Amino acid sequence: MNLELSPDELLSTTRSVRKRLDLERPVERELVQECLDLALQAPTGSNNQGWHWVFVTDADKKRVIADHYAASFDPYANSPGAQYETGDVRAERQDAVKGSAVYLRQHFHEVPLMLIPCHAGRIDGADAFAQASYWGSILPAAWSFMLALRSRGLGSSWTTLHLPREREVAELLGIPYDRYTQ
Repeated sequence: MNLELSPDELLSTTRSVRKRLDLERPVERELVQECLDLALQAPTGSNNQGWHWVFVTDADKKRVIADHYAASFDPYANSPGAQYETGDVRAERQDAVKGSAVYLRQHFHEVPLMLIPCHAGRIDGADAFAQASYWGSILPAAWSFMLALRSRGLGSSWTTLHLPREREVAELLGIPYDRYTQ
């Protein structure tokens, strides 16, 4: 199903979907691959294209990833970065955002398909320029992927909460941790 959205509608209505994910709807791998193929048209620094994308559909692996996600959730949700000062306009929406994040934590293992973007190399301890170049070479494709999904009536959620346990997830999925960053 292709939604007839103008570019402005697509850009202004694509969000991280958590509570409204249709966890019962089958998601065809071919459709997701089509969205990924479109996303790979995104720019990368020096046309490096050092990205790799790991599809996860195995229920046991999704459950383990969900457990890692859940273990990182409370420390994140209670961190100063997740709280806003009284009067900050973002504070008004924070309860709704937190509620949707709690929902995703509870149902993460039910997501029909996970796609984990990986990028060649490790940038632990790199300077700001190297980090900006590195992330700037994969984040446009990740956003384009979300836009392509949205245009086809599929929701997605951008999340990084498994990353405090990146090494464990890498081992689970067979990602060489010393050579790729999730």
